[in-house]
Amino acid sequence: MMMKDEQQPFHNSRIKQREKRRKTNIILNSLIVIVLLLIVIVSVQIFFKDDKKTASVATEEQVATEKEPGTLEHSNKADKADDINKDTASAENRNKTAASKDNEDEKNPADKDSDKKDAKVKEDSEIVTEGGNDPDVKKTIVNPAWEPVGTAQTGEHSNSYGGVDWDEMVQAISYATGIDQGNMTIHYLGNNGENKSVGTIQAKDTKQKYRVYIEWVDEKGWKPTLVEELTE
Repeated sequence: MMMKDEQQPFHNSRIKQREKRRKTNIILNSLIVIVLLLIVIVSVQIFFKDDKKTASVATEEQVATEKEPGTLEHSNKADKADDINKDTASAENRNKTAASKDNEDEKNPADKDSDKKDAKVKEDSEIVTEGGNDPDVKKTIVNPAWEPVGTAQTGEHSNSYGGVDWDEMVQAISYATGIDQGNMTIHYLGNNGENKSVGTIQAKDTKQKYRVYIEWVDEKGWKPTLVEELTE
């Protein structure tokens, strides 16, 4: 067995080792704490720098907006201009609608001028003869300027007193007399030979009667040839 004096150095050595390990642990723990603190400090600094940068950018944008009021003013002017344009367009549409209702049965000035010129040519070309062999005739009218009124019919034509052929005959009579179909009473409309017809009509407003002779022109429709103004 070892003596007490022999065990004493071994015991002291173990105590020294434990103290050394304890100091080492303290140092390591202190270093870890220091590193963690440094990490926290750096993170805080980065965070505050980002906040300051964001605040600085926002401030600069606000200052730029305040220094350039023209942009907002221009936007407001553009909005007002759009509103004015919309109001103007709406007013124009209302005016057009009202004008259309007031003049739905009227032609535009260009058409009126064209009609007046055509009527003038026809009037200048008219050959009017007072009276005639028939005592019922006050005067006869022939106009070389008369033309066929056009047709929707195709193929070989034969007089048909109904349907499209009838409508086109009435159109030719209205064209020759200048009496609107709505102001016309048809007393008679019948055959007057091959591809020829004759009709007797009366104006509803003036009560004046007319006998109108028409003939068919292939692919062009009915054409007036003679108008007789009748006595009542």
